[in-house]
Amino acid sequence: MKTILGQSPDINHIIRTLPMIALSDASVLISGETGTGKELIAQTLHEQSRRRDKEMVTINCAALPTEEVERDLFGRCDEEGNIVFRGRLLAAEGSTVFLDEVDALPASIQAKVLRFLEAGECQLQGSHRIQVADVRILAATSADLPARVKTGQFRADLYYRLQVVPIDLPPLRQRKEDISVLIKHYLTDYAGNNAVVRLSKETEKSLSAYLWPGNVRELQNFCQRMALLHAGELLQPKSLPETMQTEEDAGQHQFILPPTGVDMAQVELDFIEQALEMAAGNRSKAARLLGISRDTLLYRMQKYDLTP
Repeated sequence: MKTILGQSPDINHIIRTLPMIALSDASVLISGETGTGKELIAQTLHEQSRRRDKEMVTINCAALPTEEVERDLFGRCDEEGNIVFRGRLLAAEGSTVFLDEVDALPASIQAKVLRFLEAGECQLQGSHRIQVADVRILAATSADLPARVKTGQFRADLYYRLQVVPIDLPPLRQRKEDISVLIKHYLTDYAGNNAVVRLSKETEKSLSAYLWPGNVRELQNFCQRMALLHAGELLQPKSLPETMQTEEDAGQHQFILPPTGVDMAQVELDFIEQALEMAAGNRSKAARLLGISRDTLLYRMQKYDLTP
C-alpha cells in the first residue's frame, strides 16, 4: 500500500489523526484540489479500519450511468420481491464505500443516499421491502460543496451527514517543505533497476518555487518522466520544462538595475520590511521569503535597527 509522505504541519496532523478516524464508522468527507491524494487518504482509512479484510469499493459519482443510477447503486428486485441485481452499495456489505467526486451525485438520488447514510437502509427498485447493509461511507470532492449547497445543487442535509469528520488536504503550493521529500521519494521509486536521478541545488530551488497546479499527481508524473529520460544524471534547471524554470534559470535578470543606480542598503531594508509585513512578523517565514536563514535575517534586522 502507498504511504502518505510529508513533514509539513498540516500533513503531520492528518497522519497522526488518521488511525483514530479509521477506528470509527463515522462518515468522512475528504476535500482538496485535484491531485492532492484524496483517494490515498480514503484507502489508508480503510486499511487501518476493522473492515480491512474486505476490499474497499470505489464509486466515481461523475461516471455513474445517467439512466440507471438508482439500480447501479442500490439494485433491483423482481415482481416477487427477490433481489435480481445487488447494487454496489449493498454488495459492499461489511466493507467501506468511497464516493469519489461526490459533488457529481445526481440530485434525483441524493435523498436515497442520505437515507442509506443515516440508517444503512434502502428500498430497491421493484420492491417495497427495506434492505439493510453495514457499510461505512467515505466521500471526496474537489468542488466547493458549501457553495453548491447555497445554490441548491447539493442537499444541505446530505452535506452535513457526509462531513461528520472533515479532512481538508492542502495543495502542494501550501506545503512547500514536502516538495523535496516527495520528489526524492518518487525519483527513487520510479528508477527501478536504473540509477536514480539526482538534483542540483539550483534545480531543487526551481522545483520548490514552482506552484504545482496539478499537485502531487503532477509531481509524480514529472518524476516518472525524469526517471525515464534522465536516469543517473545530475538534473540541471535547463532540463526542466519551461514552466518550471525560473527567470534566473532561463538566463534572465529577475530585477533590472535602473540607469541611475540604486541604494543597495535601502533596497535590502525595503525587502526585509516587506517580508516581515507579508509574514505578519513571523521571522522564520520572513527569512524563507527572502531565501536566507533566520539568523541572517536577525543579523540584518539588528544592522538596520529594526525591532526584533
